Amino acid sequence: MTATHAVDHIHDEPMSEVALRSVAIEALLEEKGLLTADAVQRQVNLMDGRTPADGARVVARAWTDGAFKARLLADSRSALAEMGIEIPAETPHLTVVENTDDLHNLVVCTLCSCYPRMLLGRPPDWYKSLAYRARAVRDPRGVMAEFGAEPPAESEVRVLDSTADLRYLVLPKRPAGTDGMSEDQLAQLVSRDSMIGVTDALAP
Repeated sequence: MTATHAVDHIHDEPMSEVALRSVAIEALLEEKGLLTADAVQRQVNLMDGRTPADGARVVARAWTDGAFKARLLADSRSALAEMGIEIPAETPHLTVVENTDDLHNLVVCTLCSCYPRMLLGRPPDWYKSLAYRARAVRDPRGVMAEFGAEPPAESEVRVLDSTADLRYLVLPKRPAGTDGMSEDQLAQLVSRDSMIGVTDALAP
């Protein structure tokens, strides 16, 4: 299949330069027998099936199981495997960082939109925008305020820049008043945005 053929079957509207390059590379790999269209589609379907609910389950488990949280912070790949979430060896490393009373982590990808899709699904449009990518570094507290989060003035705000080789997942603080709640109930309080760090987890 040629790149032109692939483009004709994907979009009737003009494609961006990045999208055209991606399709051309895929077509070239198919022609050389290194990749099949079915393999690509399987990966697309896999990623499309990912949602923030996967990440929320992980956070809820960490809130209720201190030993699991320690393993998650030390070696996310192994800890996630305990929950049946397999991260292929060839994918970027995932580092889990914890928000506390003294430290608030905020994730951005200043160069593009690197993102832990395996746990959060597709990134939101605002995460990919130039405005967020620039302002998150320059004025992280201002960005969080627009999302409704205001870490204490005395706390440190740390901006973490994702890369092609490294992804971050924020473990938000467990909300007050959640003692006795089950993992399933706690997971409902974990939003996608809280796992990026622009907001806190929801109050019960």
